[in-house]
Amino acid sequence: MFIPVENSLCSFKGFTLVMPAVAVGNVGQLAVDLIVSTLNMKRVGYVHTDCLIPMAGNNPYTICRDDAEELHTPAEVYTAPELKLAVLQIRAPIIQTKFKKFRQLIVSWIKSSGFSRTVILSSSHAYQRDDQQLKGMPLRYLVTPSLLKVSEDALKSLGWREMERVPAFPGMTDTNAEPRLCIPGGGFTKGLYSDSCSEDLPLAVLLLFCSEGDNIPDAFTLVNHLNDWLHLLDSPSQEANKWKIPPSWSLLFGSGIPPALF
Repeated sequence: MFIPVENSLCSFKGFTLVMPAVAVGNVGQLAVDLIVSTLNMKRVGYVHTDCLIPMAGNNPYTICRDDAEELHTPAEVYTAPELKLAVLQIRAPIIQTKFKKFRQLIVSWIKSSGFSRTVILSSSHAYQRDDQQLKGMPLRYLVTPSLLKVSEDALKSLGWREMERVPAFPGMTDTNAEPRLCIPGGGFTKGLYSDSCSEDLPLAVLLLFCSEGDNIPDAFTLVNHLNDWLHLLDSPSQEANKWKIPPSWSLLFGSGIPPALF
């Protein structure tokens, strides 16, 4: 459940929620890092659940020595009220047997909070693409019927490709099985999208085909596409596509342990 931090404004009615899926390359999580750091978003609470592997660490978005020793948890909520934007950052893997429970928790929180729309940033294994998915840019999107009603024109103007359905049995042409949605490596992406369709929630998925490795370029690509839609950096005081890299990224490939941890 969502627990606000002290003296935080926790009304999300009319806000857009952006959240990552724990997926291949952690592209969604890296993209959310860029959003939180660039917009200097304020932490307003966290999601307490036994569905995530428990962990804690230093403030990944520290801007001064005073806040460097703040303790942060696996699932935290940040806001930029002037943009009516909220972000849920997930920093730990979901326990294998609790995917469904975690999705139910998220759906319940989205419904009770009154978000106007939710955007999941995700990724999928590039090597498992169907032939038709090799065409065009590596970005794909999905949108629930309730969000399509109000965002169809905007999405069409962006020129994105909707995630293709693939044959249930690849290589077999004499089957009557309907093509299916398949997002290999996408974590809970497909499940949460399907749940949102069933619950009539306005939700979109933006995902990138990628491979494991240095996925920082993929994160920039994904967040730039998101900015084309939501215009996060279009305020007069900011130059478009000038994302601020959080200090925690210096630890992505096994750099030294920060002394503040002790």
